[in-house]
Amino acid sequence: MKIIKRNGAEAVFDITKIILAISKANEAVEESVRMTPKQIRRIAESVVLSCEKLERSPSVEEVQDMVEKQIMAHGAFEVAKAYITYRYTRALVRQANTTDDKILSLIECNNEEAKQENSNKNPVVNSTQRDYMAGEVSRDITNRILLPPDIVEAHNEGIIHFHDTDYYAQHMHNCDLVNLEDMLQNGTVITGTLIERPHSFSTACNIATQIIAQVASNQYGGQSISLAHLAPFVQVSREKIQRDVCRELKKIGVDPDTQMVHDLVENRLRDEIRRGVQTIQYQVVTLLTTNGQAPFVTVFMYLNEAKNEQEKHDLAMIIEEVLEQRYQGVKNEKGIWVTPAFPKLIYVLEEDNIHENAKYYYLTRLAAKCTAKRLVPDYISEKKMKELKEGNCFPVMGCRSALTPWKDENGNYQFYGRFNQGVVTLNLVDIALSSGGNLEKFWRIFDERLDLCYRALMCRHERLKGTLSDAAPILWQYGACARLKKGEPIDKLLYGGYSTISLGYAGLCECVRYMTGKSHTDAAATPFALEIMKYMNAACERWKEETTIAFGIYGTPLESTTYKFAKCLQRRFGIIEGVTDKGYITNSYHVHVTEEMDAFHKLGFEAQFQALSTGGAISYVEIPNMQNNLEAVMQIIRFIYDNIMYAELNTKSDYCQVCGWDGEIEIREEDGKLVWTCPQCGNQDQDKMNVARRTCGYIGTQFWNQGRTQEIKERVMHL
Repeated sequence: MKIIKRNGAEAVFDITKIILAISKANEAVEESVRMTPKQIRRIAESVVLSCEKLERSPSVEEVQDMVEKQIMAHGAFEVAKAYITYRYTRALVRQANTTDDKILSLIECNNEEAKQENSNKNPVVNSTQRDYMAGEVSRDITNRILLPPDIVEAHNEGIIHFHDTDYYAQHMHNCDLVNLEDMLQNGTVITGTLIERPHSFSTACNIATQIIAQVASNQYGGQSISLAHLAPFVQVSREKIQRDVCRELKKIGVDPDTQMVHDLVENRLRDEIRRGVQTIQYQVVTLLTTNGQAPFVTVFMYLNEAKNEQEKHDLAMIIEEVLEQRYQGVKNEKGIWVTPAFPKLIYVLEEDNIHENAKYYYLTRLAAKCTAKRLVPDYISEKKMKELKEGNCFPVMGCRSALTPWKDENGNYQFYGRFNQGVVTLNLVDIALSSGGNLEKFWRIFDERLDLCYRALMCRHERLKGTLSDAAPILWQYGACARLKKGEPIDKLLYGGYSTISLGYAGLCECVRYMTGKSHTDAAATPFALEIMKYMNAACERWKEETTIAFGIYGTPLESTTYKFAKCLQRRFGIIEGVTDKGYITNSYHVHVTEEMDAFHKLGFEAQFQALSTGGAISYVEIPNMQNNLEAVMQIIRFIYDNIMYAELNTKSDYCQVCGWDGEIEIREEDGKLVWTCPQCGNQDQDKMNVARRTCGYIGTQFWNQGRTQEIKERVMHL
């Protein structure tokens, strides 16, 4: 069994340390009230048993809490008092500076929490360590100086989660939809160099990757680009290639017919599209931004975004090439084709590609084939999104953050160039447990927690206010989000709905189960679950009216926080069956990962909650290897088109570098810890295996903490 130390490092659990600590407290009191060595040993053994029942590595604080309770349970109140006093004294000493130890543990690569904090960051790499080190300093300043104490305390207790505190000290925003069209058509500036309108498709792709890298280095969340913004440059290349072909043929004295010229041009054009798409694919995968990871970028594929039929045809060629290359994958260090994490792909289902007799149906078949092998693309239903978003269809920011419809001064809807100011997530399970099941108390606590979240979100907003465009020229001056003047504050972009701010939520499933005794999928409990969603929406509407800021509720993609919330709940409320008995809590409104349900019922059920999650959310279904059953995949895709706005299909895509196993890498429990293991050769070295799993809207490839790993292990199949 292991224990998580205060600096995040993982160590072997040692019962003798518990015995020693109790003995010191025992020696500090009068002999008449001391415990016997046998009693001390019994307390230590009870604590060990309690830790083993957690089925995860406990923290030092959790172990000490258990020790306190056991000492008092034995009636040794004077010893307990001495033990508590000692803890308090040591805590005061640590508060003087808690940052040094954490930074040192990062450098030595033994910080277990950091290693598993982000499933797409490699904590061994220098650039990642540098980012983490800066993040620890930022987090320290944020907690001690920048945020109100009650918000910090609520965050530490797992009542709320104030996202990305490691970036809060800087004036940085979360995620955005990059206005690639403006930057390519009207030019941009990258690190002081003027980039003019490209004269070919391949050049446009190259510039796009440079923009992606620059944007990623100036924000902390995901970004999205649209392939429709690259499509016009296919025609630019076509005309250029045609001139070259005609010149070459004339030079050698050939007088070709129109069809011959057309065929030669289109063949060369296909080659250029292939090279351009390859540039995006490989540049995104191999680039390391200043925060030590590949750019978190989403590529949007929407045929109806094209401005005319020729552009739509060209866009279809780009989409086809993107899907073909993603299906192939990228080579790992052993030269084996594996599944990359990025770019994330979103494919829009529409009338032109969903029906068998539709012109672009072949693209949807290709998308299904790619999903069955590589987990992407994910799917947006144009029909359902238009129903929910005032007749609009547009990409999410990053993996799921959704903008609200907004019109410019001319009455035209605008989505590209807009962004999200930040997220604070509410732990719904904590509200339920704090109420003790009393409904009146539940809503009263809910109001208190919503007020806490509102103040925390306004801290995020105020932190961005006054930011000058000079802080990130690529974003605010050169087109990614705006074209402000040098020295101009970004304040006008923070109001009126241009940008959004998100009230995240997590654990609806466990919250409803505790309050009603039933799963939120039960017809008797579903209305209460929907009422909770509507209650949060009503709060966001009030805040919007008061501030003119576009608040929205957001189905948080909990990663490491799912584990943190679970640990905090267990520490404060104990183990409650069906509520706190896991090392994780359920993301957003999702059906619990262990609940048996077929894919169609799951998506149909969750659609009603997704419609209420105005700030963004995504649903998924777990499927087995479907590469030989694409018709079943197509049935799910058709169901998505008719029933839910945004969904994805999860499968497995793993490889063992030791023995060449090309199947699912298993999760096994050993000594109280979940370990990734090759079923063929037993390899457990994470550096010698490639594992890709959908973490919570995007693919992770750097492994996960114990809570998230347990959640992945317990997922049931929906097909």
